[in-house]
Amino acid sequence: MAKKQYIMDMCSGSVLKKMLLFSLPLMASGVLQLLFNAADVIVVGNFAGDISMGAVGSTSSLINLFTNLFVGLSVGVNVIAARAHGAGDYNLMHDTVHTAMLISVISGAILAVLGFILAPELLELMNATEAQLPLAILYLRIYFLGMPASMVYNFGSAILRAVGDTKRPLYFLTTAGVINVLLNMLFVIAFKMDVAGVALATVISQLISAGLIVVCLTKDESAIHLDIKSLRIKSKILLSFFRIGLPAGFQGVIFSLSNVVIQSSVNLFGDTVISGNSAAASIEGFIYMAMNTFYQAAISFTGQNIGAGKYDRIHKILKSALLCVAVTGIAAGWTAYLLGRPLLGIYSGTGKVIDAGMVRLSVIVTTYAVCGMMDVMVGMLRGLGYAIMPMAVSLLGVCGLRLLWIATVFQIPNYHTVFTVYLSYPISWAITLLANIICFAVIWHRIKKQHSECFKAKTCV
Repeated sequence: MAKKQYIMDMCSGSVLKKMLLFSLPLMASGVLQLLFNAADVIVVGNFAGDISMGAVGSTSSLINLFTNLFVGLSVGVNVIAARAHGAGDYNLMHDTVHTAMLISVISGAILAVLGFILAPELLELMNATEAQLPLAILYLRIYFLGMPASMVYNFGSAILRAVGDTKRPLYFLTTAGVINVLLNMLFVIAFKMDVAGVALATVISQLISAGLIVVCLTKDESAIHLDIKSLRIKSKILLSFFRIGLPAGFQGVIFSLSNVVIQSSVNLFGDTVISGNSAAASIEGFIYMAMNTFYQAAISFTGQNIGAGKYDRIHKILKSALLCVAVTGIAAGWTAYLLGRPLLGIYSGTGKVIDAGMVRLSVIVTTYAVCGMMDVMVGMLRGLGYAIMPMAVSLLGVCGLRLLWIATVFQIPNYHTVFTVYLSYPISWAITLLANIICFAVIWHRIKKQHSECFKAKTCV
């Protein structure tokens, strides 16, 4: 059987305490995962130059655009697996695990082919500079060869999170992250492979993390046990993934598309601004990942409690998640801003690049807590089984407003600056957060009305 210290009962005891125990290893895992890309940017910035750093950093929006649809499906995996665990349904968990892992391989293969073929055309559409274009194409093509491994890791991690296990993914990513950094230095510093070296190091590290998570699931003797021979796609389970995960994935795609438009606008200001933007975005990624753990916690905790019928704990989960994400976002965001120059100096020693990065940090990280709270509200709604509503609200409130901002305010001559581009982020976060709070209030009122006896008895088993 799986060791008890890896499994968490989210349906009893202190919500805040268990949420922190769940989130801290997940936070560390997310930071390590970001080190894959951060190590790429830091190494090429210091040993291959600012052009190479900008080429690597400028691909992140495209990578997210391709992967978010399928990563969104892992949200569906997490919700269904968490409900199965909360309800003690072994058969549902078995079908969920084997359908999810087969879908991860198929989706990764699709991404690898699409990314390799379409890289040049998409980078040209993004206004990549002439100096960066060939390097960015090379990096992107090699990176996408590792997509099957990346998808296997993401789907496998979603299964482990559903049962409260955030420790083993941390161990796996620690191993892969250390190897990634060592290979970066070997390929770029010793072998002078430039962007090809950092891309190859990332692919190898992704293969290692995926391999470790597959071994973990195959050796686990609990309900999440993976038997390679039993890999099958169960249509009912797949439809459940699609119902919950596709709206999340579609939202991620549109988010990434709007960010591609933002990146294209940033690219208009030249190589220096692009490099500064890339370095600042890398720093922001660590803060976002720290906050995103509470979005993941909101989904898993809500899913398990819905599966167990404990509706009375949902409001406690919401309060705990919002408190945690607000504290994390404010503390980490303002620390990053106040230490912005030395942090940006890790990526580049060029003063103008650091100045350009500080412009982005001054707008984004100082308001990042709002983004985190917005995501927690979305996670709560998805955990409750509402997929279309948060997608629609987010698409209109975030993507729609950003695109409208670029098409209108940014086009005014006096406001045609990169600072104006960055302002579209906090404005869209605040409006979308308010809309999601209203949506949750309406749904919560409906749930309390439908399960009034549960709330009176403090249980809905």
